[in-house]
Amino acid sequence: MTMKMDQLRSFETVARVGHFTRAAEQLYLAQPSLSRQIAALEADLGMPLFHRGPSGATLTSAGELLLPIARRILGDAQTAREQMNELAGLRRGSVRLGATPTLCVSLVADVLAAFRREHPGVELHVTEGGSRFLVEALNENALDLALVVTRGVDPGVPGTELIPLLTEELVVVSAVGTGASESYTLEELARIPQVAFNRSYDLRVATDAAFSASGLKPVIAVEGAEMDAVLRFVERGLGVAVVPAMVVIDRPGLHSARLINPSLARTVNLARRDDVRPSAAAAAMQQFVFDAVDRLAAPGTVLARMVTPTPRVQ
Repeated sequence: MTMKMDQLRSFETVARVGHFTRAAEQLYLAQPSLSRQIAALEADLGMPLFHRGPSGATLTSAGELLLPIARRILGDAQTAREQMNELAGLRRGSVRLGATPTLCVSLVADVLAAFRREHPGVELHVTEGGSRFLVEALNENALDLALVVTRGVDPGVPGTELIPLLTEELVVVSAVGTGASESYTLEELARIPQVAFNRSYDLRVATDAAFSASGLKPVIAVEGAEMDAVLRFVERGLGVAVVPAMVVIDRPGLHSARLINPSLARTVNLARRDDVRPSAAAAAMQQFVFDAVDRLAAPGTVLARMVTPTPRVQ
């Protein structure tokens, strides 16, 4: 059996986009060339990897089995290239960083801006998704690092190390000038029209659980939006929303109030594989994350009372 890297890359791309034509476009290949690569791989393995139909391509059971293996092989090859790039002193290379949507609009933006200024030759690839999805991608070696969220005691994930960075309060945001309070109890919040996130958001799961535990049913004005839309709807006065404290940074159109009785919080973690030595670029990115957390939560800053850095051993 001889699986070639270009065959695995083609297989992974078709599996990800679900369509041969779109996969060929992403790979800058003619579709017949892509089809020949997949056919050669299937012939070598002795079984089909895709169900082909007019609406696209879906994985067979063999394809589902091969996909995480292919992603790990491709990721390991990328890691090898990154380690070779260490000889270039971070003048080139790449970092694949994953983060949840709420962190992409807060902490990640600061981290990437600082990293880019220091290492302009390093390519930055960002994947946005839920914490569970990001950990799976990390373990498939599709990411170098991930910023994920946990609450309470979360079970360990084999192969993944979680480094707690900070504990962040959830706050209630409303449009500036609406006469909002400086704090709300959960019971008070339940009576105010809210802009609610898509139910796939970790944040929505946490707030729904808090209301349910207190026997409360919140008033929902708008439901199902993504992060940017939620913040824009709140700025337009459609309702209030519960968001992490860091999201309010550089948002002058939003008023932030503390949530009390009970307060809600989450832990932001840096996730990394514990069985792979990070490339020089990934190690540098990790330090930029640590530095950004220290700046955001420094005494005297706007967030100092709502964000508590976690002592860490690097």
